[in-house]
Amino acid sequence: MDHAEVLAEFDRDVRERARPDGPGARIERADGVVRQVGDEPGGDAVLWSDLDETTADGAVAAQVRYFAGLGREFEWKLYGHDRPLDLGRRLRAAGFTPEAEETLMVADLSEITLDAEPPEGVRLCRVTDAAGVDLMAEVHARAFGQDSPELHRRLLARLAADPDTVVAVLALAGDRPVSAARMEMVPGTRFAGLWGGGTVEGWRGRGIYRALVAHRARVAAERGCRYLQVDAMSTSRPVLERLGFAPLTTTTPYVWSPGTGATDVS
Repeated sequence: MDHAEVLAEFDRDVRERARPDGPGARIERADGVVRQVGDEPGGDAVLWSDLDETTADGAVAAQVRYFAGLGREFEWKLYGHDRPLDLGRRLRAAGFTPEAEETLMVADLSEITLDAEPPEGVRLCRVTDAAGVDLMAEVHARAFGQDSPELHRRLLARLAADPDTVVAVLALAGDRPVSAARMEMVPGTRFAGLWGGGTVEGWRGRGIYRALVAHRARVAAERGCRYLQVDAMSTSRPVLERLGFAPLTTTTPYVWSPGTGATDVS
């Protein structure tokens, strides 16, 4: 896999030519950025930018004014190769708060073999309805220590409106959910994204995460995708590297919230 070539394709097809990630969301292009705006709070983000030292501050200020006018929190998804190189510093100066850095990792499905199965006593189950989404939310709360009602709502809406663009999977020990994950297809591209993989304490280290990756990889290949993309935390990066995923760059969410006092940035 040519890392530079794949990263350029990812930037062009997934970020610059972004599609809404759910019903009611829309993509807008203005002031040198591509942003997503939902029909209600949640999921608002700057996804891509084409900036330099002379245009960055003005573009950042324009996005702050725009989302401040909506009264909404939003995320600026900054990648390690984005320009200008000090864009993170400029975002912090404008009132954004950086969250944990992750690693953008990609696997070429034509180059890896993912045939892992879940451990004995655990089975994988596709999620297609509200009851399954409820169980996924339960796993998320137990695995990550927090509820995510917005994710719950968006997944339900996507399963209802665009079921072919999302694959949600539960790992069940008997009838008890112990792990969950999803995959989001990006129509018109060769990419599928792996998201939300989490295993509850007491079930980690048994190969469930690996089995969930393998299951989604097989589905992606069946649907004609070439690449799997993951924003990997430090805990999952070693597992993904052993599976054949390669790090391409870093990604850091910078979050701006109303009331930060930075709406007058110029």
